[in-house]
Amino acid sequence: MNLLNGRRFVMVSSTASAVDPERPTEFLYWEADGVVWGEYTGDTVTHGRFVGTRDGDQVSISYAHALKAGGKAGGQSNSRLETEADGRLRLVEEFQFAGDETRHVSVCTEVVTA
Repeated sequence: MNLLNGRRFVMVSSTASAVDPERPTEFLYWEADGVVWGEYTGDTVTHGRFVGTRDGDQVSISYAHALKAGGKAGGQSNSRLETEADGRLRLVEEFQFAGDETRHVSVCTEVVTA
């Protein structure tokens, strides 16, 4: 089952930066046979891409993005998929930037369009 295929998520919190509720980072996921990939853009990111795998409720990805402030960043993350009371998915992500030992946590919730 390609659970994440075509789903959109927005970041609602992050320990790495303040989240702009008017322009949060938005993620688009694709999945085929346990391989996930996608793109993201938002308050601090002009263009980002990721690729990885999903095994049950665990998602592991590598990512790279261009920063609005200039420069680039990349790293790896491990997310846990959860289901909200209203049926939407939520990703609780632990991530680390390349070259930095600091572990961060972000939460993203699914955006459901009518």
